[in-house]
Amino acid sequence: MRAPSLRPGAMLIASTLAASSLVTLAASPALAVTDPPAAPAALTGVVINEIESKDGDPGDWVELKNTSTVPVDASGLVLSDSKGTPSYTIPSGTIIAADGYLVLDEAAFGFGLGGEDLVRLHDTDGTTVVDEHAWTEHSPTTLGRCPDGTGPFATTASPTKGAANDCATPGATADLVVNEVESNGDDTDWVELTTTGTGPVDVSGFTFRDDDDARTPYTLPAGSVVEPGAFFVIDQVSGSNPVGFDFGLGNADSVRLYDTTGTLVADHSWTVHSLVSYGRCPDGTGDMTTTTVSTKGAPNDCSSPVRVNEVSTSGDWVELTSIGASAVPLDGYTLTATDGTGTTGTATVSAGTSLAPAGFLALDLPLASAGTLQLRSSDGTVVDEHTWTADPGASYGRCPDGTGDITTTLAATRGTANTCEGVLTPQPWPGGPDEVPLDAVDTFSGDLSGLDYEPSGSAAPGTLWAVQNGDGLLYKIVAGGDGGWAPTTAAGWSAGKTLRYPDGGGAVDAEGVTVAADSSGGGVYVSTERNNDQSSVSRPSVLRYDVTGDATTLVATDEWNLAADFPGLGANAGLEGITWVPDTFLTAQGFVDQRTGSAYAPASYPGHGDGLFVVGVEGTAGVYAYALLDDGSFVRVAAMETPFDLVADVQFDADLDALWVACDEACSGRTALFEIDDAGAFTATTVYEAPASADTGLANEGFAIADAATCVDGSRATFYADDNDTDGYSLRTGTFPCAESPTEPGEPGEPGEPGEPTPGEPGQPVPGEPAPGEPAPGTPGTPGSPAPATTPVDTTLLTDATRGSIAAPTTAVPGQAVTITVDPRYAGQTVYVWLHSEPRLLGSPVVAADGTVRVTIPADVPVGLHRLVVLDSTGAIIGWQEIEIVAAAGAPGRVGGGSAASGPLASTGLDGRGAVLAAMVLVLAGATVLAARRPARRDRV
Repeated sequence: MRAPSLRPGAMLIASTLAASSLVTLAASPALAVTDPPAAPAALTGVVINEIESKDGDPGDWVELKNTSTVPVDASGLVLSDSKGTPSYTIPSGTIIAADGYLVLDEAAFGFGLGGEDLVRLHDTDGTTVVDEHAWTEHSPTTLGRCPDGTGPFATTASPTKGAANDCATPGATADLVVNEVESNGDDTDWVELTTTGTGPVDVSGFTFRDDDDARTPYTLPAGSVVEPGAFFVIDQVSGSNPVGFDFGLGNADSVRLYDTTGTLVADHSWTVHSLVSYGRCPDGTGDMTTTTVSTKGAPNDCSSPVRVNEVSTSGDWVELTSIGASAVPLDGYTLTATDGTGTTGTATVSAGTSLAPAGFLALDLPLASAGTLQLRSSDGTVVDEHTWTADPGASYGRCPDGTGDITTTLAATRGTANTCEGVLTPQPWPGGPDEVPLDAVDTFSGDLSGLDYEPSGSAAPGTLWAVQNGDGLLYKIVAGGDGGWAPTTAAGWSAGKTLRYPDGGGAVDAEGVTVAADSSGGGVYVSTERNNDQSSVSRPSVLRYDVTGDATTLVATDEWNLAADFPGLGANAGLEGITWVPDTFLTAQGFVDQRTGSAYAPASYPGHGDGLFVVGVEGTAGVYAYALLDDGSFVRVAAMETPFDLVADVQFDADLDALWVACDEACSGRTALFEIDDAGAFTATTVYEAPASADTGLANEGFAIADAATCVDGSRATFYADDNDTDGYSLRTGTFPCAESPTEPGEPGEPGEPGEPTPGEPGQPVPGEPAPGEPAPGTPGTPGSPAPATTPVDTTLLTDATRGSIAAPTTAVPGQAVTITVDPRYAGQTVYVWLHSEPRLLGSPVVAADGTVRVTIPADVPVGLHRLVVLDSTGAIIGWQEIEIVAAAGAPGRVGGGSAASGPLASTGLDGRGAVLAAMVLVLAGATVLAARRPARRDRV
């Protein structure tokens, strides 16, 4: 409702002032000559109260208000806009009554107000600023203080020239709703608003809170408008977004939006994090549910998460995957393939089949060299589709899996992650399958974060350093006789030691820890996000502590505050991990200083010690190398992008000459190895999935790895710190293979005695062990017994259960050399490559470090469909796939696309491929590095 032009009881001052368009309004009767003299304006509460910059009557205008309880003499005050000139001086004798208003019209002050402008009120000296307000776009009504006279500027509900501002919520706040919430902290938390009404809702000046009234709320800036059918995002502050709320959204939390009067206008609460985001389906009106894909600032996605992931026209199969956060029942889902003449094939998923998150399911059906494929859910809705115009050669696939565009892949990878140019495909963890608890129940109370392993210098276990972010504690953890690890009881370490800043105060939000040169004798270095006593202020610092004494409180001897390098970084988005890298390694590897563009020269940074400190920053998901100088200054030497949405820890591994970068449950527990490339930069070379049996929902914020001197049975220990203290355990351990010492090979064709096969299904190596049946080395030059792999495998074992697990071209010509990729865990081992129908041994190559072998297709192999089979040295099947041998250019061969001739294939012994579903392969493998959604996490503290 439009406010009246005058407040009740208000009236014009008795006389018309010098300018006919200058009006003074009062909240009380006109002043009489017996009233006390007015106070000078600069000594009282005169403020700019309302501004009309567009469509005013008769033009632009500015309203001043006297917020004091006595009259004010406004004579001589000067009004200007952003240009400064011309300006307008208020005429002599202009009095503003107590709680009264003075309106200055454009006709009097002589200049217009723009869409991006400001109004400034000066004292009588023309210089001292009494009040001012700036804006970046015209208001649809006016800009006014809400509450009237005292509050911040906001868009008013209607113009109230010369009267109290109309601070009713503009637009229909009843139509304003929380439309989507992401709280899992994988990058930033955020909330999305929309309106179900037909008009815009201006939320300028509204305040946003979580469930904690003790926190300072976030006030939405001027110009914040929710348009009908649009989506307005309230974002968390971060390194790339300096404007936003500075608190996290917790595992059980609420979001609340209040208008300028303090009235709650929109809210939503939850008890656990959504695995993706919570969103209304349909937008604006539906119930809040877990979405399929987070859609920040866009319509919510509540569709089926199942996607066509890979299409092989030469192999006549289609692979599905799921981008969802939970298993999807596929009862009634169908695939239909067509070409220009009609349907070429249909496949229906069997009842009871479900697809796990990031899992794969391959279905056989005939495909043409050009055609269209549609995936439909049980109700007939088209879930996904793909059209192609030519045979891809390898296959068509999404890069990254599930979420990327469909493009030509490097190789057909039925049932496993796609291989694409420029995309790192996560590899299975090469160590043991488990992460087992290492501490006794309730040893820690939660919030355990960064880890570092200090070697003992021998085969004996070293020391684990760990930090706890909540109370700012440093732990010294040692191995016990029972195989468990616990804080040492010596020198006051039993309950951890409290960390303080160099001034002796503060509560250090400790997130990462490391020692330099593998020795705590030179100090322990801790990376931080903030001082928890000032939790809304970012303080991304590296602190050094002397740990040689018995005191239970440690005061930092040095601090390097990196805040200047990360302007706008959120207080809860700072330095998560830290490690130290020796100069000797960097110079030997040709590391390039990005600051100079030249080879890294340690002497260029006097006082930095003997190495660089590498930190992982949560808010940027980046890794940075610094020279920390002894005077407290620092120099950034390099920055590295990571394949993750969040960096939880970093760890230098001298035994691998590589840098580990760890993500936590935000990336399903993946880790990456970075090595220095030919250009002298740390580059991600391998991404590993979490160990096969590990809980990928663990909040593993800390990662460390033991040195090679501790290797037992070919493995060394890995360590994980779970911030959530899941089931009462904060420390867990796993294994990673030790590098094997090179041995002299025997004469070609003279393998040593084979070892005993490792138990397990064919083609399924036991994680953490050498590939099944790795033979013991024979005496060089001494013939051993023929390995089982030198005889062909029984073809009845070439089933869908053993299919996959290798990647090779799907077509080849006689005489062509082909590259086959197997699991990199077989690196350095001999494998046996067979070609069926009539089994022919193509070779027994040694697997390269990247998991590849190369063999040549015999020149006399008949054209047709064959099978490539790869065996380990025991004869166990690593994997197999179909390969079509086609005629060389100019030779007769198969014509057309992926459809094979009907009937049995005599050259292979395989049945012809028809419309019947031949097999379903469900492999619980990870999505590629840039997967769109991540699992739940808690509110970081």
